[in-house]
Amino acid sequence: MAQTVVIKGQARTDLGTSVTRRLRRSGRIPAVVYGHKEANVNFTINHDEVVKAIRQGVRLVDLEVGSKAEKALIRDVQWDHLGNDILHVDFARVGADEKIYLEVRIEIRGTAPGIAQGGNLVQPLHSLHVECLITNIPESIRVNVGELQLNQSIHVKELKLPEGVTVTNDPDAIVVQVSLAKLEAEAPTSVVAEGAAEPEIIGRKAEEGEEEAEAK
Repeated sequence: MAQTVVIKGQARTDLGTSVTRRLRRSGRIPAVVYGHKEANVNFTINHDEVVKAIRQGVRLVDLEVGSKAEKALIRDVQWDHLGNDILHVDFARVGADEKIYLEVRIEIRGTAPGIAQGGNLVQPLHSLHVECLITNIPESIRVNVGELQLNQSIHVKELKLPEGVTVTNDPDAIVVQVSLAKLEAEAPTSVVAEGAAEPEIIGRKAEEGEEEAEAK
């Protein structure tokens, strides 16, 4: 199950671009939590803490804003154009008995024997769409390729899923396969056979001897 961390926020009432810039300079970023037919709440969180949590794969958090604590899912993260700093985070309220839909990354485990046979490991899918309770959110879906031979594939329907997790992708979709490495075709070489006639050049100026023959 995915880990849960505590995110502590400070209620925010002042909005606007200039206020947001001051927040970011002080190491805090704006955020909002919504859902469950409750009012949206704007607040601020520590930039470095949330960056660390997201890069560790955290999806579910215990959100504390003022005196209120609730479970929330990190729904949307807005990054700067370099992908280094977070500009804004959206949280969605969730209940312990609530099923949710989210995307979970695929983690490849092992070494496929088919690679030693001249194959390449190809992974068409890097994440899966899953349905589960918030208490069953997996950090990743692990796929073991330790027995995958040349020209063999693993499909979505063949995956071993964590308890309580359902994948909504096409069951016949290929997750990973070992296919034969393609060799680059050599460019054909144009060879003119010895003694072949010289191709006629359209519009070639008649040589001097030809002109005299025509004049006669």
